[in-house]
Formats: sequence, structure tokens, C-alpha cells
Amino acid sequence: MTPPSDLETATPTPEQDIASTSSNEDQMNDSGLNDVEMSLFDHLEELRQRLFYALIAVAIAIVACFFKVNWIVKILERPAQDVKFLQLAPGEYFFVSIKVAAYSGILVASPFILYQIIQFVLPGLTRSERRIIGPIVLGSSVLFFVGILFAYVALIPAALNFFIQYGADVVEQLWSIDRYFEFVLLLLFSTGIAFQIPVVQLLLGLTNIVSSRQMLSGWRYVILGAAILGAVLTPSTDPLTQSLLGGAVVGLYFGGIGLVILTGH
Repeated sequence: MTPPSDLETATPTPEQDIASTSSNEDQMNDSGLNDVEMSLFDHLEELRQRLFYALIAVAIAIVACFFKVNWIVKILERPAQDVKFLQLAPGEYFFVSIKVAAYSGILVASPFILYQIIQFVLPGLTRSERRIIGPIVLGSSVLFFVGILFAYVALIPAALNFFIQYGADVVEQLWSIDRYFEFVLLLLFSTGIAFQIPVVQLLLGLTNIVSSRQMLSGWRYVILGAAILGAVLTPSTDPLTQSLLGGAVVGLYFGGIGLVILTGH
């Protein structure tokens, strides 16, 4: 029997071809190279479409909230207890209704907006990055709504109770409907944004920009920054509201450090 030639030895079997192709596909999938190449104009066109869809969703949500605005207003008035609200100018409540409907519509449409953002960014990510982006977006959304709930249940009642009790035997509580909703809406959304701190920390840790040890070493500056943040974000000047928000920020910061430690960074 003659030994096989070099050419016959080097010729891969069909099984080897399949294994090699599968390995190459896995590498391409993991690096994101299997995605279809798109030109700059294609990316801009896709971005334009997704922005258009997001704006349409926001517009529909705002219109829907406007038809239910009286119900939303009654919910937001509950923390004010028995305070009476006044319309101090013609059409003041109408413009307040538009403002409340706009904020509520953006809040209602936010899941769809996030979906459009994810669908635009996702094709450019590797498989490992895609596994990370899902929990981060979900956690960010949950923390934002938890922040709004915290403001509604704890911050707003504490601030309003302070103002109601202060000088209650001297002045009668008659508040402008417009100024009240500026106060409430600003506090709600600023608290929701403040609750994104753990998400920012997690991103900084995963990208190796800041380690958990470095985050923990700066706890003194964090406490000082939380006090300043509480004073800036809260539209009221009472120390109780500022302390509640500042304490929540400190708790979220140390919770974010725990998350970074769990990821091994």
C-alpha cells in the first residue's frame, strides 16, 4: 500500500469544513462582524426613522394623558392634604394641564423610547456587550420609576408638610396651581434622574474607568456631593427634604459599589 500524498493529507474532510465554518461564525457573531455593513447615510436614515417613531409615540401618549389630565392632577394633589388651589390668571389651569400631560406622556412613552434606542445601538454591539445592555437598561428603568415613587411617597409629603405646618396659625394655605405643579413635577423627575447613580457606577466599573476600591475611597466627597445634590435638586429649602434625598443618594452610591464588586471590578 502506498502512503497518502501530501495533497491528500492536507485536504480537509467535510466534517472539518463544517467545524471550521461553525468556529468562524461563532467568532464573527461574538465580535459583531456578521452584521450587515451600513453606510453613514443608512445609519442617519435609521436614526431619523427611530426618532420619528419615538416622537409619534410621545405625541400619542401626551394626547391620551391630556384626556385623563383631571384624574392625574387629583393624584398629584393628594400629598398637599387639604390645601386649596387657586387659578391666579386666566387659562392658568389649562396651561398646567398641558404641562402635566406632557410630563405624563413622556413617562408613559419612555419604554417605547428605550426600545427604539436599544434597536438602534444593538447591531453595533458584540454578543457579550448585548448580554450586558439588557440588564442595564432594565435596571435603569426600574430605578427611574422607583425614584419617582420615592419622591411621591416620601419627599413630596415631607416637604409639603413642612410648608403647611410652618406658619399655619398665621396664614391660610391657598396655593397657586401652577407653582405647585412646578414644584411637584421638578421634584419627581429630578429624583428619578438621581436614582440612576448605580447604573452610572456599573458602567464605569465594567469599562474599567473607575474600580470599586476607588469608588469606596472617595466616600467623604460623595457625602458632601450628596448634600449639595439634595440642595440643588429639591425645589424646596426645608432641611428634611434635602436630607431625605441626600441620604437616598448616599445609599444608592454604596449600593452601586456593591454591584461593581459583584461584577469583579
